[in-house]
Amino acid sequence: MSFLGNIFSGVRIFFAGIWLVIRIVLEYFGIITDGNDRTTGIKDLREEYKKANYR
Repeated sequence: MSFLGNIFSGVRIFFAGIWLVIRIVLEYFGIITDGNDRTTGIKDLREEYKKANYR
């Protein structure tokens, strides 16, 4: 039983990591926002990119 518990814990952590990556990508492209962009720094990166005026 402990072996199954370890497997399920590992799978849960794996999917939590995948979800974190998906959220960061969606926040980067502005599709979603949680109102607290300081946790990922995505908003600051986008603003710096706009200020640099890359073409």
